[in-house]
Amino acid sequence: MALDPASQVSIGALSAIFDETKPQIPEPLVQCVQIKPLPPQQNNQERFRAVFSDISNYVQTMLATQLNHKVTSGLLRKGCFVKLKSFQANAVKGKKILIILDLDVLQDLGESEKLGEPRPLESKVEEEEKPQPTTISSNGFYGSKPQVAPAPSPHRTQTTRTGLSSAAHTTIYPIEAISPYSHKWTIKARCTSKSTIKTWHNRNTEGKLFSVNLLDDSGEIRATGFNDQCDMLYDVFQEGSVYYISNCRVQIAKKQFTNLNNDYELTFERDTIVEKAEDQSDVPQVRFNFTTISDLQSVEKDTTIDVIGVLKEAGEVSQIVSKTTSKPYNKRELTLVDNTGYSVRLTVWGNTALNFNTLPESVMAFKGVKVSDFGGRSLSLLSSGSITVDPDIEEAHKLKGWYDAQGRDGVFTSHASMSGTATSAARPDHFKTIAQVREEQLGMSDEAVYFSLKATVIYIKQDNICYPACLSEGCNKKVTELDPGQWRCERCDKTHPRPEYRYIMLVNVSDHTGQLWLSCFDDVGRQMMGTTADQLMELRQADERAAGELFQGANCRTWSFRCRAKIDHFGDQQRVRYQVSSARAINYSEEASRLAEQIDSYNLS
Repeated sequence: MALDPASQVSIGALSAIFDETKPQIPEPLVQCVQIKPLPPQQNNQERFRAVFSDISNYVQTMLATQLNHKVTSGLLRKGCFVKLKSFQANAVKGKKILIILDLDVLQDLGESEKLGEPRPLESKVEEEEKPQPTTISSNGFYGSKPQVAPAPSPHRTQTTRTGLSSAAHTTIYPIEAISPYSHKWTIKARCTSKSTIKTWHNRNTEGKLFSVNLLDDSGEIRATGFNDQCDMLYDVFQEGSVYYISNCRVQIAKKQFTNLNNDYELTFERDTIVEKAEDQSDVPQVRFNFTTISDLQSVEKDTTIDVIGVLKEAGEVSQIVSKTTSKPYNKRELTLVDNTGYSVRLTVWGNTALNFNTLPESVMAFKGVKVSDFGGRSLSLLSSGSITVDPDIEEAHKLKGWYDAQGRDGVFTSHASMSGTATSAARPDHFKTIAQVREEQLGMSDEAVYFSLKATVIYIKQDNICYPACLSEGCNKKVTELDPGQWRCERCDKTHPRPEYRYIMLVNVSDHTGQLWLSCFDDVGRQMMGTTADQLMELRQADERAAGELFQGANCRTWSFRCRAKIDHFGDQQRVRYQVSSARAINYSEEASRLAEQIDSYNLS
């Protein structure tokens, strides 16, 4: 006997959701009576509005983006019946709406015309001051003012508070619904990472800041506190804890400072409220979007990703000196493997490197790592990133099972032996002679070509060996000296007391088949010269003869270069430019093995 849909609908459930005094119905069953796309948003993300009815009342809802496929596939449509599995209640411009995070379409109930004559759910203010509307409108539905508790007076803010009314917590906004056009919202989110306090100084201002990454079921967003807010809120936030947060400024995200997939970010202000939530269980711990290690070769340089793997090896702590601040930083290199048969080098920094004590063969999930093409593909954990050891997630359990069964004794392909893109015309790890580079016309096509080259430096062009660069982190643009002690960067719109010199070396190299001009940037220049460009310029001013000896010492040295060949346009002329991406001293054991393999490859018959 077929089920009667009307008898299955959870009558009165929608009203109870917005009234805590009524019995709550878990996962209520309702009818979809209308579904339409919302107007395009600023981020061009497709969204849908649905109207659900429990026969007594109807309510407007916004579907979370992870449910879009249920609409586009035709599964969720007008007249069908659904079970609301996860949702958040809101009030927008006097209208009650639900943000639907998860639902199931009950196909065994089929679909039908609208059951009954449901009435709209309205707020008390709306019911007292206005007649009941007879139409359902989407005007002001998304990104407008929700009716929440009045903002507290400024002197009661900037600290955690336990006195917020429960009404403020019944109108929780999902993070993905926040925009500069939404006001008076409260989010309930977990702090997944907290930065250290950073300071800045320039000619006119100085200050400090910190930032946190916030997560809920719908998405993530970055929030930053400056100066007074930094002092008041830094100790309030603890990584892993859940907070109610409201009264922040919403602005376009500065993508150079965040790895989160959100077009907006928050700034804590004078009247920002942060309250630790008693119930921490209804907010997820972390959201991952993993890239497998084998797929790293197709990921663009400087992309921020999440990765999971088994810790094969952890190196010792070492120190490097920052090129911009001249301060020492701790670093530690880890080797990760996964069931795709690849391994990758991942670098962790600072206290994370110093205090690292994870045992080899542990499963490690990294959120917020930057992809580099230095020496093939490698990874670097960002300061805003995080590490989870042996996480209780499906991907980790699968990796652990694979490693115990077969991965422990496996042989892995290292990304350190690969460079460039998978579509390059020459094999990335293929050694070429200079004659082969010319004969095969590497770099003459539209695509860049990557190759390896063993060659000896025979000449270093000493004119224009370096340039004065901006001191701002990540800028590296050329600066102009306006007056003594005033170097201007047009890109950053800042003036610095001095520049940082960076190499742009042009060197001539030779092997037994010919000669080739190679272009080298700062990292390679430091390696070949054995000193920084800053120190070289100081030496030139102090002792020209000593600087000449430095060039002489860098000459006649043999290196294993990884190079990129690509056509450059100079006016109406074209020529191939050979750019060095990395250089390393010859490993004679590896070189002997390579030559032996090359000899064996010849057909001696």
